[in-house]
Amino acid sequence: MNEVGISLDTVWMLLAAMLVFWMQPGFALCEAGFTRSKNTANILFKNFVDFMLGSVLFFFVGFGFMFGSDGAGFIGAPNWGDLSFYKSDLPVEGFLMFETVFCATSATIVSGAMAERTKFSMYIVYSFFISLIIYPVEGHWTWGGGWLCNDAAESFMMTTFGHVFHDFAGSAIVHSVGGVLALIGAIALGPRRGKYDANGKSRAIPGHSLILAALGVFILWMGWFGFNPGSQLAATGEVNRIAISHVFLTTNLAAACGGIATMFVTWMKYGKPSFSLTLNGVLAGLVGITAGCDAVDAWGAIIIGLVCGIVLVYAIEFIDRKLHIDDPVGASSVHGVCGILGTLMTGLFSVSEGLFYGHGWGFLGAEAFGILIIDLWAAVTGVILFYSIKKIHGLRVSARIEDEGLDIYEHGETCYN
Repeated sequence: MNEVGISLDTVWMLLAAMLVFWMQPGFALCEAGFTRSKNTANILFKNFVDFMLGSVLFFFVGFGFMFGSDGAGFIGAPNWGDLSFYKSDLPVEGFLMFETVFCATSATIVSGAMAERTKFSMYIVYSFFISLIIYPVEGHWTWGGGWLCNDAAESFMMTTFGHVFHDFAGSAIVHSVGGVLALIGAIALGPRRGKYDANGKSRAIPGHSLILAALGVFILWMGWFGFNPGSQLAATGEVNRIAISHVFLTTNLAAACGGIATMFVTWMKYGKPSFSLTLNGVLAGLVGITAGCDAVDAWGAIIIGLVCGIVLVYAIEFIDRKLHIDDPVGASSVHGVCGILGTLMTGLFSVSEGLFYGHGWGFLGAEAFGILIIDLWAAVTGVILFYSIKKIHGLRVSARIEDEGLDIYEHGETCYN
């Protein structure tokens, strides 16, 4: 029976990996729909590059950087394609694939914020470094058994907070890191031509297909049922079947409530419910619940989704109109702001450890410290990466290429003929 159980757990893990991989076309369609038709081939191509590069780099060295050295040190040891160092009941090749799709997701988030004006060659460069170094290092600190998740009695987190950092499926580790890098990248690039007038007033640049964007969000919503429940990494036995069922429910409730909250906020704020913002509201709820989907109850998931859906509207407006940072798809708000919010709200709403359930401030402190350290790492490395590329080779295409579209000039072909 143990062999059967391990086999079923392996199948569950690989099915979840397939669903997370399915998020790649979700991101691609969402980003393409929210931007202009003249750049569609470029955007779709970038999403393929993320997964192609990420797959090879994570197999070759990233997996070792993240899970090597038994969690000790700043970073694990590169595995150079040798997977024998990792020991588990589940097949190491299957676990590698599960972690690979998560790595690719973190890199893909950055694409949307830097859309319509980034050199394709330089996109390959920064995607390379995100998959090779930035994601595996902070992943080593957390999911790799490193210092932020070390529950030994004498460890830093236990002696300081009495709790370790908890991020079940990646609100912080995947999404906030992608969101912070997206924000830094958008700042380094500067706004698209025509986005702000001479007085600094923001001008809307509508995407070319809400149909594609909506289909992308539906696909992402479906993919999240692999992203979150799949992180249990097992399905056999009473504990696991209850856990994955619970995570399915909290994930779905947060997504639905994120969309509902954004719909009503935009309806009251702008006089009409915004479909495009509501699509992002669904994603905001999904990002927010990802850290604590295993730890909060259904009501906690509802509140997290509602809060993220509400805050999203004001975050997008603030970043665009006040900070004058042009993020065409709202990635920095959806993944960055809501990833941080969801991580912090796990410290409030965790049934077993949260502040609102009478368990004191320690767990909230651990969550706040963890998200601060992870996003500081993303911000510092992002500044070094993007501004080095900008200084050495330039991040941005010329004005003519931007005006006429990246598809023809960067790739010699278009999506629509």
